[in-house]
Amino acid sequence: MDFEQEQELVAQIKRYVTENLPLSEISDEDLEEQIENIVARYLEGMYCSIDQRVSIVKQVYSSIRGFGLLDSIMSDDTITEVMINGHENVFIEQNGRLFKLDKQFESQRRLEDIIQRIVGMAGREVNQANPICDTRLPDGSRVNVVLPPIALCGPTVTIRKFSKTPMTIEKLIEYGSITQDIADKLELLVKAKYNIFISGGTGSGKTTFLNALSNYIPHDERVITIEDSAELQIKRIDNLVSLEARNANASGAGQITIRDLIKSSLRMRPERIIVGECRGGEALDMLQAMNTGHDGSLSTGHANSTEDMLSRLETMVLQGSAGLPLEAIRQQIASAVDIIIHLSRLRDKSRKTMEITEVVGYENGHIVLNPLYRFEEDEYSTLEHVSGTLKRTNNEMVNTYKLQLSGVRAVI
Repeated sequence: MDFEQEQELVAQIKRYVTENLPLSEISDEDLEEQIENIVARYLEGMYCSIDQRVSIVKQVYSSIRGFGLLDSIMSDDTITEVMINGHENVFIEQNGRLFKLDKQFESQRRLEDIIQRIVGMAGREVNQANPICDTRLPDGSRVNVVLPPIALCGPTVTIRKFSKTPMTIEKLIEYGSITQDIADKLELLVKAKYNIFISGGTGSGKTTFLNALSNYIPHDERVITIEDSAELQIKRIDNLVSLEARNANASGAGQITIRDLIKSSLRMRPERIIVGECRGGEALDMLQAMNTGHDGSLSTGHANSTEDMLSRLETMVLQGSAGLPLEAIRQQIASAVDIIIHLSRLRDKSRKTMEITEVVGYENGHIVLNPLYRFEEDEYSTLEHVSGTLKRTNNEMVNTYKLQLSGVRAVI
């Protein structure tokens, strides 16, 4: 049975099930069992492998109670990202590369139904009046939805899949992003409560790296995480509070911004605040939190380099408070941020740590940076494959005060 015949059979069985079974009264288990029996009847006298039979049952069931085509995509652990550009065009990222699937949703209406179910499960709304929504799946995968007429090609859904196993520093070492020696140094910095900012482009692994670094936070500390849509997987910390922003409803009420959550978190006696990503005016509140006794805070931001991250922070602070003079903003950044770790996705689709830089201070109208580690390619690099390591620069670390306070005498 080829793909087209299989899809035709799935459509026939689905039509039969929806017309002949009282779906509102049947439990999930009973429905799946009845679909198995119906599929067996339809396939009598026809050759069909066991795998294909199971696939047909799953497709019929998920088209009624699940997320249809999405269910089979989400169950594949090798797929890291899903991009749906209208019901006919489905793209996936697998092993760092993009592919177009040879499958599609039955219709635009079916895709819209799935979107409403996904959004509704997280208590959010998306419609023509509010056509853009950030939400998540029950497994934590991050979802962005844009509906027509904003999306001209039809309902557009982008899903960043949630890893079933939390990222650890050991895995980053295994993937070649950092070395054991650098991991040991980062552990000292996290435990000594340096404020660390992770920068990088889209898909460079910022959240993944933040997850891994969070494993170094001492287990007895009170940590508050703040995100647009919750995706951090922080384990082994008992005193953990996770906060998630909320969009306004259809009538424009009920919005809770990241700025609101940061301000509220300061009254929760946090020892560390972790903001999943700074995108706008909340950067000012984040910097003020770092400057008012909440050392050891972590955050991420989109940027092409460490210098670019500082410029982006300045712009974000201005979004939150346009009247602040640039000099005051730069002084605030210089005193709040201790370390910037810059990540990048290279030409061979691998993700590498490109630079670890210390923010030294503010001089002559500029923030002074002190690069400690830089990624250098070696002689084995080619156009198709990047080979190299993070190498220590000749610059000594300047701000060792927090290390000394924590009783560490090691040299970073």
